[in-house]
Amino acid sequence: MRPAWGIALLLGLIVPLGRLEAQVSPGPLAKAHIALEGTLKCTQCHGTGKDAIPPKCLACHKEVAWLVNRGRGFHGSPPVKGVNCASCHPDHAGVDFQLIKWPDGGSSQFDHRTAGYSLTQSHARLRCEHCHVAKFRVSPAANLTPNRRSTWTGLERTCASCHEDVHRGALGDRCTGCHDIGKWTITPGFNHDTTDYPLTGKHASVTCEKCHADARLSLKRDAKGALIPVYRPVPHQTCTACHQDVHKGAFGANCSACHSTKAFTEISGAKGFDHTRTRFPLKGKHGTVACASCHRDFTTEAGRRPASSTCATCHKVDPHGGTATLAGRSADCGACHGESGFSPGVFALESHRRTGFPLEGKHAAVRCGDCHKQETTSTKWGTAKVAIRPPFATCTGCHVDQHGGQLAAGADKGDCASCHRADGWKPSSIDVPAHAKFTFALEGRHAAIDCRACHGDVRYGLKALPNADRLGKAKFAMTGIETSCGACHLDPHGGTFEPGGRKPVKGGCPACHSASAFFPATVDVTRHQEFSFTLVGAHRAAPCQACHRELEGPAPTKRWPMLLLAGIAPRPSRFDAKTDCVGCHQTQSPHGAQFDARKGGARCDLCHNEEAFAPASRFDHDRDATFKLEGGHRPVACAKCHKSEPVPGQAPRMIFRPLSGRCEECHAKKM
Repeated sequence: MRPAWGIALLLGLIVPLGRLEAQVSPGPLAKAHIALEGTLKCTQCHGTGKDAIPPKCLACHKEVAWLVNRGRGFHGSPPVKGVNCASCHPDHAGVDFQLIKWPDGGSSQFDHRTAGYSLTQSHARLRCEHCHVAKFRVSPAANLTPNRRSTWTGLERTCASCHEDVHRGALGDRCTGCHDIGKWTITPGFNHDTTDYPLTGKHASVTCEKCHADARLSLKRDAKGALIPVYRPVPHQTCTACHQDVHKGAFGANCSACHSTKAFTEISGAKGFDHTRTRFPLKGKHGTVACASCHRDFTTEAGRRPASSTCATCHKVDPHGGTATLAGRSADCGACHGESGFSPGVFALESHRRTGFPLEGKHAAVRCGDCHKQETTSTKWGTAKVAIRPPFATCTGCHVDQHGGQLAAGADKGDCASCHRADGWKPSSIDVPAHAKFTFALEGRHAAIDCRACHGDVRYGLKALPNADRLGKAKFAMTGIETSCGACHLDPHGGTFEPGGRKPVKGGCPACHSASAFFPATVDVTRHQEFSFTLVGAHRAAPCQACHRELEGPAPTKRWPMLLLAGIAPRPSRFDAKTDCVGCHQTQSPHGAQFDARKGGARCDLCHNEEAFAPASRFDHDRDATFKLEGGHRPVACAKCHKSEPVPGQAPRMIFRPLSGRCEECHAKKM
């Protein structure tokens, strides 16, 4: 759009200069911008574009631009940053117009938080002019516009920019990390306990300069000649870093082993003198004994270092009356007792192994007093009346015979250790291999049966044991246990194979059955030849129930054969199988009565073998028939001569006998 004065010229209007300027400028500039007055200087602030004012303002007000670019100060805060300068600082309102408008009527009402620095405690009570002075304008922003006298910008936020750093930079520039803004001498942010050296006792009342400005630290001076305190590192690992060792190194450099920070003359009750550095460390109840009880006179060598090689040096009376010996020699108290107290004893397991009764298994966990009991009526055990050597030759010296004397007649006199271990009564040490030394070796499923199934006072499915009331507390029978199969198991064969039965078998049940499982039997093809029928040929592959019909039906359950008195026995299996061919194969011969008149009759095995019924491998036509196959007869098929005839209810029957041997019976007569 063209300037107004340009339009006036185009229209040919002649206007005085003063009136023309009034037509172009909206009004006089404020006093601060008076140098920019004039129609030819408008673009220095307004530029040529719509939004050109903010960049032009910041190009002139470099200190404000410096703060905005860093997000600092009032103009760099989110609510103000990016806002058009003219929105808050309008001009052309007259020479006396104030470009800065303070909220609520003055700078004292300005919310200083919007400038990025909250005024709290002592700062909140100060007047603006107290801080916004030229001497505090140390920020780089202050030097960007040196010709301006404004003190609103150019201040820094660090304490040292306004206040003297009495620490001379030794602790950094973040004073509020330790000090309070309300009062400089208060340091709520610092706690000496967070350092490597917490202040306790008398140290808590010592002034900081006493330690941190001590001459031993080789202090330096600042530009003004003031001493610069040293805050870290300050030697503090030993007390002698600050204090003189009055003991001249006799007890080392760790003074706190005996002394506390409450007072040098006070011996620490928690630690006290480190007695472990002597030849007699104080342990257990010795640690509570008053020093004077042992050190009766510090003026003598014996008082300072009393004898302590044995317990008897101090403890004169032997409460065991000389019965406490090891390897035949009297033992010192320390061999059985600890410094925490005489009771309980601390006689080690390793030491007990050197006695006549080493502690093993559960014996190692038994309280000493359970075996070494007090015998108040005896005088041989001294004033303590503790039996140092109780009887231990046999287990029954301490334990009651749980089996009611059943084993007393044995070679070991019923010694518990023959069947039990010191690890515990249960389980017994009589395992499957050990049981073999008795009259009944445990094999197969017998090895998996619980001991009480045979030896218990309540034997489910078995006969009750005689004298069950004399089995002792364990209720466990050690004698009189049955060992024969028939004593525990029903006989599913009805006595057929027992001695005196119809078919007695040597060895009884184990001859045909294993202890792993009753079914199937152990009788295989090889064993079968011991009976009346040897298995050969196709008979070897035939299942047992094909001949022994009593085995047909569902497979036996795990409870068959059952224990005595435990239900109904299965039907008897007598194994009365037939041995002739027709007994299993056909009740009638497939050949009818053709071979009845033959020598040997209709026996199948004269022509057939056990491998297969066809062909008749044992039949020889030249040997067994009246007609020898010679010449052209030899390759002729059997059916050419042996015709078949129908049989009611059966397959057609091939005719073998009688047949004529005449030629014309088979061959037609030539005409």
